[in-house]
Amino acid sequence: MTVETRDITKIFGKQKALDNVSFSINKGELVGFLGPNGAGKSTMMKIITGFMPPYSGDVFVNKQKITLENIEIKRNIGYLPENNPLYTDLYVKEYLEITAGFYKLKNKKQRLAEMVELTGLGNEQHKKIRALSKGYRQRVGIAQALIHNPSVLILDEPTTGLDPNQLEEIRALIREISREKTVIISSHIMQEVEAICNRILVINKGKIVANGGITEIKAGKFKRNQIVIAEFNKALKAEQLVSVEGVKNASPEKNCWLIEANSEVDIRPAIFRFAVKNHLILLTLKEKQQNLESIFYQLTQ
Repeated sequence: MTVETRDITKIFGKQKALDNVSFSINKGELVGFLGPNGAGKSTMMKIITGFMPPYSGDVFVNKQKITLENIEIKRNIGYLPENNPLYTDLYVKEYLEITAGFYKLKNKKQRLAEMVELTGLGNEQHKKIRALSKGYRQRVGIAQALIHNPSVLILDEPTTGLDPNQLEEIRALIREISREKTVIISSHIMQEVEAICNRILVINKGKIVANGGITEIKAGKFKRNQIVIAEFNKALKAEQLVSVEGVKNASPEKNCWLIEANSEVDIRPAIFRFAVKNHLILLTLKEKQQNLESIFYQLTQ
């Protein structure tokens, strides 16, 4: 595996930002690191990159332990922080040349040309960074994160603030990069991660609450509550349905009821028995397919 975290805990004062976080990411995976604002995403990214030490626990990249002092292992990591801090008074090419110099690259000119081509900065390389659009600034940030050819690329909220066209361009660029790199993308937007990644980690209040593939999420693996659509031939009150064992909530929607229950038990047999007992005819009884937003909401509440 390329990245492994073992029982990472981080405490700021009285707040536990990360609470025994453990996960592993294999070579070549494109993983979305999801969570609401303040969940611990950026803190975890900074610990993986070696910018911040954990309170306890260990991080390994390519089986080597990450420490503040281990400069050599950081050559395997490329990092684009949130808000993409750039030297806006520099020209694009000048900025990338300086970045390449930090890594003492022997093939600096060749690598610079490769990054300009990969990130589509050919027509912008002689402009000052301050003159670039938000989308092209993101491209510059990704180019600097990749210029030393790391095996792991970490992007913290890379698509925030982009318009739809810029968004699709950056998505396509990230997909292209992921063919040869292990890529971790931090975000709080479920649809964004779904559009790019093939696996997600969901963090909430410093703890991992879901870890699996996009298909697994769509299949309902991480869903906590089952929602059933039921239609009866007679009018009912919500109190009657809530009295059914296992039902948490019932709300009317058009001619039907949305009945919410614990996903560990299929509530449909209980609703069927309720209908029989009360001499009701069930016109509709089916499980509602929940979208990714509602599942994410359940996981992070």
